[in-house]
Amino acid sequence: MLRRLIVSALLTCGAGHAAHAALPEPVLKQLQAANIPEDAVGAVVLRGNTVLLSHQADKAMQPASTMKLVTTFAGLELLGPVFKGRTELRSNGDVVGGVLKGDLYLRGGADADFNEDALVHMLEKLRTAGIRKINGDLVLDRTLFQPARPDLGAPPFDEYPDAYYNLVPDALLLNMNLLRITLDSTGGKLRLDMLPQLEKVNVVADMPLTDGDCAKWDDSWKPPTWARQGTRITVTLHGTFPRHCGPKSVAVNLLDRSDYAERLFRSAWTKLGGAFGGVAREASGDSATPASARLLAEHVSRPLAEVLRDINKTSDNGLARTLYLSLGSLEADPMLGSRPVAAPAGRIPVIGGGPLGTQVAAGITAPAAPAAPPEPTAARAEQAIRGWLRRLGIDDTGIVLENGSGLSRSERIKPAQLAALLQAAQRSLWMPELLTSLPIAAIDGTMRRRLADTPAAMRARVKTGALKNVVAIAGYVPDAHGEQCVVVAFVNHDLVGNGNGRKVGDALIDWVATVQGSKL
Repeated sequence: MLRRLIVSALLTCGAGHAAHAALPEPVLKQLQAANIPEDAVGAVVLRGNTVLLSHQADKAMQPASTMKLVTTFAGLELLGPVFKGRTELRSNGDVVGGVLKGDLYLRGGADADFNEDALVHMLEKLRTAGIRKINGDLVLDRTLFQPARPDLGAPPFDEYPDAYYNLVPDALLLNMNLLRITLDSTGGKLRLDMLPQLEKVNVVADMPLTDGDCAKWDDSWKPPTWARQGTRITVTLHGTFPRHCGPKSVAVNLLDRSDYAERLFRSAWTKLGGAFGGVAREASGDSATPASARLLAEHVSRPLAEVLRDINKTSDNGLARTLYLSLGSLEADPMLGSRPVAAPAGRIPVIGGGPLGTQVAAGITAPAAPAAPPEPTAARAEQAIRGWLRRLGIDDTGIVLENGSGLSRSERIKPAQLAALLQAAQRSLWMPELLTSLPIAAIDGTMRRRLADTPAAMRARVKTGALKNVVAIAGYVPDAHGEQCVVVAFVNHDLVGNGNGRKVGDALIDWVATVQGSKL
């Protein structure tokens, strides 16, 4: 009831019916300097149950990456801080004379840490078990999420579809599908190195050396391309590169992920002395991992509480979207805690500690795949989050959820709603885990270069967000007496670029850090 009253007070102030609706003078100065109107700003500051500031609190606005706070707090509460994703190698084939006579299933379970090293370790277990040859296909099972390949047909978000921040995740995302390329011209000639090594994939550069600034080498970067000749793929980098510069690294999401997974698997398996004569193919429906398939090797991710630091501090969109879909791949069961709902029949142990993760460590048998097409996992995630918000006493009217990362033109939330969520987090068992995931002003993450030499430095923990026309902040800032304040601010305007929007947010944080007593 108290939380509802606070939200109601915020909405009233946001409508302009209280003195708290006025923006602080330092914030107004930054807005005026950038020619950004006050009605482009929504802001809330709470100290305990006291509303220090409420400006357009009831205006649904684009939150950019501050939307990750909704996803990560929901993840902690619904899945628990020790929730872990899981990747499995399974087969129902017999091993005879070192030969696995059957298909090998690589089944994804929203494993945030499934990279090339994890795959190699899993394959080493096969070799240790005496398997030297796989006489079958590699079946890539992504069916925990529906659709299994949400990247197919997805429109590009911007002009950099190969950029890591634009990655569309699935339940079996090996190494985030990235090629990590290092460029080095210190010897007067451009040298390229690529990791991981993929079978029959090489990288070349169409990048003349120039006298440009090494610190701004990526200003001339152009999207890379790739071409296939038979079974070989050549990746070509474009743009220019400064002379005597390096090493500089870039990560690109360029190749089809099934092709990527097969080539990485073949390269790793061959290096281990294994033989593979089959092909890689995508699982779907009847071809998903059989319930009878036995476990050969597995990899388990870090606990969610640790993954959250990567999501919030560095604002990792891929991990945030994976967590969002994880919320939609489980459904509450009053007796068992949770169970996979989008996965094929079989046992998928999911370790957790929240209402959706309780008592799942022993493994829950998933129901048989339904005859009708399963409901999209993203829709299930939205239902789970909305139900959770309502249980917290937060009205979800006006909230628009798309992927839970904030990398969206459609996602919306009101400043009052996000402030109420942050206030609810202060009373949560998992507040310490959420708090330690937030960037620290002047120290780390996306706040490492902000607010140095101010009262907020090393004290404010704030999630940031930025899109072409959005700058946002949301988190916790101690006032001059050390009392924790909830701070939320969205600036939605075309002139937020060139640091203008960031200065507005910093001015608000600095103002809160200097607030004393009942000062407004």
